[in-house]
Amino acid sequence: MRRLIAPLILPVLLMLAPLAAAEQPQIPAISAAMQKFAADGQISGAVTLVAKDGKIIHHAADGKAVIETDQPMKTDTMFAIASMTKPISATAVMMLVDEGKLSLDEPISKYLPAFANVKLKDGTAPSRPITLRDCMSHTAGFQGSQSFDTSLADAAQDISTRSLLFDPGSSWSYSPGLTVAGRVVEVVSGEPLEKFLEQRLFKPLGMNDTTFFPSEAQRARTAQIYSPGDEPGTLKASGNAYSDPSKVKGPNPSAGLVTTAADLAKFYQMMLDGGQAGGKRYLSESAVAEMTKLQTGDLKTGFTPGCGWGLGFYLVREPQGVTAMLSPGTFGHGGAFGTQGWIDPEKKMIFVLLIQRSGFGNGDASDVRESFQKLATDAAKQ
Repeated sequence: MRRLIAPLILPVLLMLAPLAAAEQPQIPAISAAMQKFAADGQISGAVTLVAKDGKIIHHAADGKAVIETDQPMKTDTMFAIASMTKPISATAVMMLVDEGKLSLDEPISKYLPAFANVKLKDGTAPSRPITLRDCMSHTAGFQGSQSFDTSLADAAQDISTRSLLFDPGSSWSYSPGLTVAGRVVEVVSGEPLEKFLEQRLFKPLGMNDTTFFPSEAQRARTAQIYSPGDEPGTLKASGNAYSDPSKVKGPNPSAGLVTTAADLAKFYQMMLDGGQAGGKRYLSESAVAEMTKLQTGDLKTGFTPGCGWGLGFYLVREPQGVTAMLSPGTFGHGGAFGTQGWIDPEKKMIFVLLIQRSGFGNGDASDVRESFQKLATDAAKQ
């Protein structure tokens, strides 16, 4: 049975100060499950958030942010969200599409000339140019790492030197396509990606703890990343291969953001509400529809059965297994450190699971994710 510790009639998008811990709405079964996962050594701790019909019905912190110093998880603990960055970077692209400054189907070489010379593995030219649509749906054929310790311009240049795995649009492979798309945003807008997002999305939405470059104070409340320890049921501290805040030289549009559950909920609610929040329009309804529409057709894709890809978003086509409790058309994304964020338009629900655990065989299919989503949907029915 869901229990509200304090009455809360509060739209997610109202930019008020965070509630005191004792006032946070709770679904006790979710906290109990997260505490069990922590006790079993699967995770150090978690911050979880569930919203329904524009209201937060659960927001809790359980376990430890840093085991070694006994630092507890708090609802404003910050997390490296890795690939959950991708839908946010895709939003920047779609803002420029809405303004007529970009087209999804024009060659990216129009803005990044180095991509005019890209080759397939056999040294031949692809049958057609790479487009932004390809970049944002992982159908460009790009390969290689999504991490970099250079500027974004240099990272995109490096990707242009890698041979393509396949002809653009002919297959699917998870790739650093959003890195390339993020660089296009910089070229077209004339601004660094972090400035564009801060001015156009983060500040207006009240996402004050979302950044590629966390301050010293923000880093102090960022959860430690852990990987499996040498003994069963143990964890050991590990690093962030995608965006080390102490070394980062440029924003990583594929994997570089650090944020909180509350900030992500604001972004997801805006998307759920068709691109608007607080009387301000961020994206057109058609842009949101395009981002959350299946772009990959019948192509075989990762990472869980019954799913496909939109533009920056991962889509649930046929709910099953870890997505069985979600509706067809649910969209979201996971991250390399086990984080998950999903929007279910049919149920009008938002699910945010923030943990810092690498080394899952498949974080998108983890027991932690499945348990969280099932308990949240069960509670919402009551």
